[in-house]
Order: sequence, then C-alpha cells, then structure tokens
Amino acid sequence: MCELLGMSANVPTDICFSFSGLMQRGGATGPHRDGWGIAFYEGRGVRFFHDPAPSVESAIARLVRSHPIKSHIVISHIRQANVGQICLENTHPFSRELWGRSWTYAHNGQLDAQLYELPLEFYRPIGTTDSEYAFCWLLGQVRSRYPEQPDDIAELSDFIAGLCDRLRGFGVFNMLLTESRYLFCYCTTKLSWITRRAPFGEARLKDYELTVDFCQETTPLDVVTVIATDPLTDNERWQALKTGELCVFENGLVVAQRTAEVASQAPVGTL
Repeated sequence: MCELLGMSANVPTDICFSFSGLMQRGGATGPHRDGWGIAFYEGRGVRFFHDPAPSVESAIARLVRSHPIKSHIVISHIRQANVGQICLENTHPFSRELWGRSWTYAHNGQLDAQLYELPLEFYRPIGTTDSEYAFCWLLGQVRSRYPEQPDDIAELSDFIAGLCDRLRGFGVFNMLLTESRYLFCYCTTKLSWITRRAPFGEARLKDYELTVDFCQETTPLDVVTVIATDPLTDNERWQALKTGELCVFENGLVVAQRTAEVASQAPVGTL
C-alpha cells in the first residue's frame, strides 16, 4: 500500500514539518520506496515535484523538506508499487484539466481487474497503474455530469462520493482530490485528519526527531488541516475517517461531508 498526505489552510502555509515525517516512511520507517510526489497550489496554479526514487533518498524530497513553499492546498503521496512498474509516469499525484482548473489526485489501495471494465469517455491514463485509470474514469464521470462547474459544493461532493463508493467496490480506495479550492478526502480503510488552530501548541513527529511549537509559527487567525494515511504526530489527537466517509475541506474547515452511515445505505458498485 501507499501513503497519502494532504493539507488545507486558510493562509499560505508550508508543509515542511509534516512532509519531514512522511518522507521517512518512504524507505526508512516504512516500506514505500517506489517513488513519491507532491503538488502545491498557488491560486489556480500548481507546482509539482515527482521522483520515482525513494523519498528518504531523494535530493528533491530534501529540497521540499527544507524549502518552505507556501500553499493553501497540498497533496502528496509515497508509493509502494503493486500495479505498474516503478517509473515517473506511474508516480502520484496525477493531474488533469476540468473547468479550466488543474485537478490533482492521489490514491492509496489496490483495485481488482474489474476496474478496467469501466469505460473511459474522455481522459486516458499515461501510465499503467490502477490508480490513474480510476482517476481518469472518476473525473470523466464528473465532466459528463457537470459540463460546467456547479455552484453547489454539497451536490458535487455527493456525486463524487457516489463515484468513490463504486470504486470501493473493486478493492481499497483511499483518495485525496482537489481542483485548487476544495480538498476532497475519501476513506475505505485508513485516513485521518487534524485541524490546528488557536490556541496552538507543540507537535512531535513519530518518524523523525522533530518538534515544532506552532505558537511561534502562526497567527491567532490561522486554520490548518492536515490529512494523512496514518497520524504523523504522537502527541496530538487525530480524527479517523470511517469506511465510506467523504470530507471536503476549504481553507482548513469542513464545508461538506458524507458520513459513513449514509454511505452504508447505498449499494456499493452501482450508481
């Protein structure tokens, strides 16, 4: 399996602290040695870094860890390959255009061969992973249903949640997805989040000897939410998403949510 990391904040914020912990899991404290990637949004623009090398050995990862790139939304991924060879085109996160925006996506899990029976109407994979195929199908379905961007984020979120439910019918589907404003987080097995806001305190990483006192790094108005496959700190309380749960964040706050209870009432594998 792979691991995910995401961030949504109400002010431009760097992710150096959290990424310092995640990159250790890419070959040091974890087995995810098959590449890594990260996307930083600056308005509608997005800055990507990808490397098929283990993150713990990557000079590019060390640059990201030490260089405080400020962003409202970040998606990162470290890979343990199960479908597709280890190469740049199979390295998450993946990106496609819709409504004049760059959509970015990363997936944790493995989907069975029935996935490839889903027809692709517009987008095509560049690599050979089940993850990218699922992304092409999912975004194509959104494009078909909404040729123009809808105004109602709750309606869009419910539709995306239904697509994720169908993909969950093929195996494990944990996902981060954004179009520069909203961060969609869907859970099948493991995904947790924490919102840091005033009064801020200290946070200590599990995987790397690093502690930060966020009182010294923030203002009283800052709101920063971090999402990860496994909690990155060992002295804070993270909230675990449940199977079938979708949370959507904007500026660090939950703006839409489809609970696991609602998801359990819908048949998985159908729309």
